[in-house]
Amino acid sequence: MGLDPLCETVLLGQSMCKSSERRRRLLRGLCVGGVLGAAVAVSGMPRAAAQAQPEASATGAGGAGVKVLRYVSLKADRVLLRQGPGADHPATWVFRRTGLPVQIIEESEQWRRVRDAGGTEGWVHGSLLSGRRTVLVLPWERKEGQANAPSATLRDDDRQGARAIAQVEAGVLAGIIACGNGWCRISVGNYRGYIEQNKLWGTYPNEEIKE
Repeated sequence: MGLDPLCETVLLGQSMCKSSERRRRLLRGLCVGGVLGAAVAVSGMPRAAAQAQPEASATGAGGAGVKVLRYVSLKADRVLLRQGPGADHPATWVFRRTGLPVQIIEESEQWRRVRDAGGTEGWVHGSLLSGRRTVLVLPWERKEGQANAPSATLRDDDRQGARAIAQVEAGVLAGIIACGNGWCRISVGNYRGYIEQNKLWGTYPNEEIKE
C-alpha cells in the first residue's frame, strides 16, 4: 500500500555512549519523534539480550501493594541502575532519558528491580519511576550504526487499511494514549495515531489500556 502524500517519517535521534565517549547523534530528515533513552555504562556490565514479555498483564506505578510484573517509565533524565536494592550498592548503568519504559520484575521495600528493552537489569529507587505508560517502537530492530532503520506505520485508525499518517522509525519513544484489540493509539511529537501492539515494547500482548 502506498503512503499518503502527507505521510512523514518520524526518525530516531539516537544517543548511546560509554562514559568516556562523546554523545553521538543520528538525525536524518524531519525529526519529530521522541528519542530512545540514552544509557551510559559505568562499569563493565554488558547489555543483556532482550527478555520475552510475560503473558500476565499488569498496570500501576512503582509503589508497594501492586503486582510486581508491570511496565512503568523513568521520571528523571538521569537514573542510576544499581547492583542491589539500596544506595550502598554500586551503580552499573545510567539511564539518561525521561519517559523511557522499563519493566519492574522485583520489589524490595522502596526499591524496584527493572529491565529495559535491551535486557539490562538493575535496581532503582521507586521515587524515580512513574506510572505514565510509554513505549519504544520496534527497539529489537534497531542496530548500532545502522544507516536505514526499519519503521512502523502510524495510521489514523486501528486497522491495516487505514490511512498512513507517518512512518515511525525503530527505537522512537512514544506515549501511550490507549490500547485495545491488538492496536495502541500513541503520541509521537505532534502526531497521534495507531500502531500494532506487537510492534511496541512497553505493553503486554493484548493488554488493554484506557484513555
